Amino acid sequence: MVKFLIGIGIPYVAVVVMLPWVNTVNTNVFGVPFIYFWMFMWMILTSACLLTCWIFFDSKNSEADD
Repeated sequence: MVKFLIGIGIPYVAVVVMLPWVNTVNTNVFGVPFIYFWMFMWMILTSACLLTCWIFFDSKNSEADD
């Protein structure tokens, strides 16, 4: 259950639930509107969440398969 929350839950909350709040922010980050910056960063952070799940939960299973 924990790996589901890390791998799917955190990115879902950040992208879907927080999107109405992100849409109200009227600032630029590196010359890019904040909403685009937010979405781009969460593409990278979602990969980091999935990597975290793999390292802590699934990497031990793949070593046993070798």
